[in-house]
Amino acid sequence: MHPNPIFRKTDVQKSLDFANAVSFGTLCLSTDAEPLISHIPFQLSATGTTADLHLVRSNPITRRLQQGPLAATLVVMGPHGYISPDWYEIENQVPTWNYVSVHLIGTLTLLDQDRLPPILDALSDHFEAQLSPKPIWKMAKVEKESIEKMFHQIVPCKFDISDVQSTWKLGQNKPDAARHHAADRLETSALGAETKQLAKLMRDAK
Repeated sequence: MHPNPIFRKTDVQKSLDFANAVSFGTLCLSTDAEPLISHIPFQLSATGTTADLHLVRSNPITRRLQQGPLAATLVVMGPHGYISPDWYEIENQVPTWNYVSVHLIGTLTLLDQDRLPPILDALSDHFEAQLSPKPIWKMAKVEKESIEKMFHQIVPCKFDISDVQSTWKLGQNKPDAARHHAADRLETSALGAETKQLAKLMRDAK
């Protein structure tokens, strides 16, 4: 996380709401040999204290989980973009990169296989609901043989969240006018991802 405390004052619930809206992140585990990393969709519980997810059975993380729960961090990345010093319209500035990132820190546990169907149903419902008015896709549309084959290839997991750390680096250390000038220019920039959303966050930053 960024060391400047001005970028780390965001309310925990706001960061959890952001993570829930994205529901996709990078799962990171430290091992003696090398870090283990996997990119996964997930669903937070209503309380924000746990997340349900699934992994491919052949994933090295899955093999490690068979030995017991593991400490892990789930990184949820948001909009990000390059900020040119010229955009501030004030002197003595340097280039930087603004971004939003939330780290969910906790313990990952392998669940019994019978927990897999409800986890998959809830996860697909979560995303499908956001495609309204399209009818929500249901697992029942897939042939039983295909479903059983898929269920054999993946495993359900639970992530217990013990800490939430976030960086909302939006130029809060700049004068309001300078930050708004930069947001105006960022909105049409291709250097980053979701730069329009990032520009809005910069304008709303306090």
